[in-house]
Amino acid sequence: MTDLWQQQREDKHAAVQPLALRMRPTTLDQFVGQSHILGKGKLLRRMLDADQLTSVIFWGPPGTGKTALAEVIATHTGRVFIRAHAASIGVKEVRQILEEATARLETNGNRTILFLDEIHRFARNQQDVLLNDVERGLVTLIGATTENAYFAVNSALNSRSTIFRFEALSEEDISVLIRNAATDSRGFGDLNLKLTDEAIAHWARMCDGDARRALNALEVAVLSQHSKDKAGQKPVLIDLNCAEESIQGKALVYDGTGDEHYDVVSAFIKSMRGSDPDATIYWLVRMLEAGEDPRFIARRIAILASEDIANADPQAIQVAAATWELTERLGLPECKYALSQAAIYMASAPKSNACAKALWAATKDVNSDRTVEVPKHLRDSHYKGAKDLGHGENYKYPHDSADGYVPQEYLGVNRVYYEPKDQGFESQIRNRLDNLKKHAAQAESKSTRSQIDHE
Repeated sequence: MTDLWQQQREDKHAAVQPLALRMRPTTLDQFVGQSHILGKGKLLRRMLDADQLTSVIFWGPPGTGKTALAEVIATHTGRVFIRAHAASIGVKEVRQILEEATARLETNGNRTILFLDEIHRFARNQQDVLLNDVERGLVTLIGATTENAYFAVNSALNSRSTIFRFEALSEEDISVLIRNAATDSRGFGDLNLKLTDEAIAHWARMCDGDARRALNALEVAVLSQHSKDKAGQKPVLIDLNCAEESIQGKALVYDGTGDEHYDVVSAFIKSMRGSDPDATIYWLVRMLEAGEDPRFIARRIAILASEDIANADPQAIQVAAATWELTERLGLPECKYALSQAAIYMASAPKSNACAKALWAATKDVNSDRTVEVPKHLRDSHYKGAKDLGHGENYKYPHDSADGYVPQEYLGVNRVYYEPKDQGFESQIRNRLDNLKKHAAQAESKSTRSQIDHE
C-alpha cells in the first residue's frame, strides 16, 4: 500500500538538513579534492571507470569527503548503498544485510555496497561474520576511519581491501566548495548573497582542510545575516568580520593517542635533530595548544639530548634535565617557556649520535657474540685468594703517571665502539683520544724495541 505521507516526511527532513549535507556531490565530477586517488589515471578512478571496484577503506581526517565519496561511488556504479555505523551495528544486523545482498545478487544481479563509518570500532565477531562474503565479492565493503587504517583496522579486513589515504583539503579546494554553496540552488543560490574574498580566504584557512567545518561556518554567517531581513530583499553581505565571528578559533586536528599525535611528535623530534629551531617551535606549539601533556614533551627533549647531541654539547643533557624538573614543578602554562627554551637549544646545538651508535654496537655484540672474559689484571683483587688466581696482577694505576694515563688493555679484544665526530665539544674529545692512541702506539713500539735489544 502506498504511503500518502512519505513525500511530506521527506520534504520535512530535507528542510532541516544542514548545508554540508545538502551540498554533498552526486557525481564524480562534482567531487572536490583527493585528486591523488581520484584524478585522471589514478588507481581509484581507474577502478571506477572500469567498474571493477573491490572493497576499500578510506582513511583520513574529518571533513575530507569519505562518506560523500562512498555515496557518489554507489551512484556511479549503480549499486545498492547500505550505510551503517560500526559502533552501533550488531551481528544480527550484519547477517541480515549480507543475506539481503546475496538474495539481491542472485535475483536480479544487483550488487550491494556496505558503507561502515568508523570501521576501526568494528568488533572482531562482527568482522568474522563479514569477512567471508567480502572475500567472495557478495558485498563490497567501503570502510571509513579517521584512525591509521594500518594499525586501527583488523589485518584480515585490511588484507581484503585497498586502503586509500584521504588528505586534508587545500585552501583552494575549500574556496571552491564555499563558492559552489553560495551559488548552487541546494545551498544559497536563491539568495542575493555576496561573499568577500577575504571572508572566503579566512574560512579556507581556519577550517584546516575540513570541508564540513567551512560549510557550517558559511551557513551560520548567512543565516545570522539573513534573519535581519525577513523579507529577503536586501543583499546578504558576508565580510571578513562576519566570517571571523562565524568560525571562531581553529579546531586543531590532534588526538593524544591517535595517528596525528605520533606524526606531530615525529616532526618535532626530527626538526630538533635537523637543527631547525623555527620548525621545532611550531610543532612544539601545535602539541601544547592541542593539549599534549608537557611532561611527555620534556621526556622527548631529554631523549634527544642524549641520543642526538650527547658529547657534542654535554650541557644539552643538563638543560633537558632542568627542563624536565621545571615542567614537573611549574606545570602549565608557565612550563611552556622552559620547554620552548630547551627545544630551541636542542635544535641549535651541534649534533652527534656517536654515543648512541657506540651503545647500539656494544649491545649487539653483548647479545650476539661470544662473551668477552674480563682480563685478569682488571679483575677484583680485594678478597682472600685473589692473588693466588692472578687477579689484579700487573694492573697499572693511571694516576701514578704524570699525565694520568698509562697504555693498558681494558677489553681484551679488538673493538672500536665510540668514534667521536668533529662536532662541538666532541671534536675536543676526538683529539684527546687520538693523542692517547698515539701515546699507546709509541709506548708499544718502545717496549718492542727494548725487548729486541734485550734478546
